[in-house]
Amino acid sequence: MFKARNFSLPLGKKTYIMGVLNYTPDSFSDGGKFNSPADALDHALRMQELGADIIDLGANSTRPGATFLTASEELERIAPALDILEGKLNIPLSVDTFYPLVAKAALEKGASIINDVSGEFNTDMAALAKEYGAGYVVMHNPCSADTVQEYPDGVISHIRKTFIDALNLAAECGLQKEQLCFDVGLGFSKTYEDNLEILRNLEWLKFKGVPMLVAASRKRFIGIASGEENSSLRDPGTIAAHTVAIGSGADIIRVHDVAGAVQSARVADTIFRKTGV
Repeated sequence: MFKARNFSLPLGKKTYIMGVLNYTPDSFSDGGKFNSPADALDHALRMQELGADIIDLGANSTRPGATFLTASEELERIAPALDILEGKLNIPLSVDTFYPLVAKAALEKGASIINDVSGEFNTDMAALAKEYGAGYVVMHNPCSADTVQEYPDGVISHIRKTFIDALNLAAECGLQKEQLCFDVGLGFSKTYEDNLEILRNLEWLKFKGVPMLVAASRKRFIGIASGEENSSLRDPGTIAAHTVAIGSGADIIRVHDVAGAVQSARVADTIFRKTGV
């Protein structure tokens, strides 16, 4: 069970779809398309209508080469979106940030999940999750999307250690295990081969009772594998990667194309989880 304030998502019964809402001018795939309050609300409601289980709102692009906003700059940018989304959704709102200041503002506006892309277990974020009863997503991301980390013992071993450390730190902070979610961090601090290795070995990164989030949507390694340079045309390749992930136990997939993800996940769930059988 993944607990996020008033929402409880049972694990193992279905794959949950996290729809991406980039409230940015410069995200790699759809930057600038939804960075007005009205457009953000329309897109969030549309993704909900299409079957998204979570909306993930972010205002600080983490694409390769991006210049990060400061905490105050990110808060200033995201505030209008938080205002217009407040009370409008029937599904959890996640805030994609590495700043506790922004996470707190989002929680005060009704967000249910902190999606922390910093790559570190942040005790301040954990304290906020505990205070508000929110979900806390911990990503494996040692050194950002621009830098490749070397893993002498292999990328799988490094990710496992990161998540085990997060479990121990969460316990020390008094955060319930059910509030945690682990993101394997595809595309962050990893080579092309690292990303493929992770997808081939996801079962080694599953921890009982903790949902696994996989976010391959339109990423550069999908482009390399498929030969598609245009990121907006990588949804078929994304579906292939996410289907592999679902077969290996992924609980949540983070996507740009919600309609395609919902349909493909239903088929994958029928095959791998034997839903409807």
